[in-house]
Amino acid sequence: MATMDNATPAARRPEADRLRARRLAAATVAWSAAYAGLQAYWRIVGPPGKMSPVGYDLMLFSGWWAVALCGAAALLAVGMTRPVPGRAVGVLLLLGALGTAGALVVAVTPLLLDVVGALLPGLGIGLYPLGALSRLGCLGLAVLLITLASAYRRTSGLGCLGCGRVRSVAHLREATPRWAYAAAYLTILGWLLRVLAQAGVGMEAVPFAGGPSLVLFEVGFVLAGVLLPLALVHRWGRVWPRWVPGLAGRRVPRWLVLGPAIGISGGLLTYFGADLVNMVYRSLDGRPAYPVEQLPQAFFWVAVPAYVLWGLGLAVAAYSYHHRTRTACRECEGAHLL
Repeated sequence: MATMDNATPAARRPEADRLRARRLAAATVAWSAAYAGLQAYWRIVGPPGKMSPVGYDLMLFSGWWAVALCGAAALLAVGMTRPVPGRAVGVLLLLGALGTAGALVVAVTPLLLDVVGALLPGLGIGLYPLGALSRLGCLGLAVLLITLASAYRRTSGLGCLGCGRVRSVAHLREATPRWAYAAAYLTILGWLLRVLAQAGVGMEAVPFAGGPSLVLFEVGFVLAGVLLPLALVHRWGRVWPRWVPGLAGRRVPRWLVLGPAIGISGGLLTYFGADLVNMVYRSLDGRPAYPVEQLPQAFFWVAVPAYVLWGLGLAVAAYSYHHRTRTACRECEGAHLL
């Protein structure tokens, strides 16, 4: 009878995956308890000063809402360590984990300003170190929960044992699909609309201080809105072109392109997506969509949806690039799982 010592790697893998999932679940529960305790303490005693431009450290899900999300994350983590009683229950656990992680990500939307302000301090964006640490803690819990959900797909039999995917995506590596090209050029359209909105009210109305930081911001603005989406769908985003000295013909490190795409699309979608929802709510309530008097409301109705389009297109193009450059899975390559 085979033992764990002389079993094949394929036979040992499920047990190793289950052990990893249990460790992830324990880390998620511990992180949830610690962060919930911090949020409850601040709610009872009071926050230690201003932690973002709006005061709170989190958006939409602050205070007791954050505590509730931590409780949900802990319960879901425990549930994902138990034997699966049925496919329907397993799917519900996965959806609950993704929904809770999504709410946690939405809560940390001010983190986009933290990153920009830290990288380019000359722009004049206020820095809130304690609030930024709180947002990083919230984001860390979301990452743990998503990682646990990915492991759960493998250990529960809901996805491939090797990669956790529910169906083969080999066709996405054969050629860049048309919808990815469309997403990339919609990204550029969103960027262009944002530029046109700014041109309509005057370039001098940019709400940042001048100097070298503003120049670097504008360069990054163009790279993220034009060069990055094109790199996600064209060959030169995977193989260095001939005109790059010393690197021509070599593979482009996938995370050099994919990392910024994921970070920027996530930041744009969460920050300006929440902004857009708030604008619609305020308009339905009979108030100005954006509480800023220095600029016309029409500017925000163009600029904010443009950012959302930019982020959405970048996310879709990044999804294609991720699968286009991902190493083939030995378990499910060529097979279509139900």
